[in-house]
Amino acid sequence: MKFYEITKQDKELIEIALKTLSENFDDGVYHHTVGAAIRCKNGNVYSGVNCDGIHGSCAEYVTMGIAISKGEREFDTIVAVNEKAPNGLFSPCGNCRQMLTEYCPDIKVILNDDNNNIIKVDIKDLLPFAWKRIEIE
Repeated sequence: MKFYEITKQDKELIEIALKTLSENFDDGVYHHTVGAAIRCKNGNVYSGVNCDGIHGSCAEYVTMGIAISKGEREFDTIVAVNEKAPNGLFSPCGNCRQMLTEYCPDIKVILNDDNNNIIKVDIKDLLPFAWKRIEIE
C-alpha cells in the first residue's frame, strides 16, 4: 500500500467537508451526519452531506453526484467527515469504495489508519479484488 503526503490542500479539503456538514448537520429528522468533499484533478472542489432514508445515500455518493452534475469527470482526492470521529474522518463504507473504484479508479482517499493517524491512500488499496464491469461476448 502506498501512502501519500497529507498536503495543505488535503487539510483544506477536510475543512471544506467539515464546514459543509456543520452548515447542514441534522441529527433529528433527516440525519445529515456525514459530510464529504472531493477535489477534481483541475482543482475544483465540491462538497455534500449524506441523505438518510430507507435507501439513503452516503455523503460520498451525493458529493460525487454534485461534481458529475457540474461536468467533472477526473477526480483526485475525496474525504468523508464528522467532527466527533477521530481526526474528524470517516472511512468510506463498502458501497462507497465500490462506487469510487468504478467512477475514479485512481482517486486517493483521506482517512484514519488503525492507530487514528491521518493517511491518504489509493482507493484500489481499500478494495482489493473489486468487482469490475466486463464485456461478455
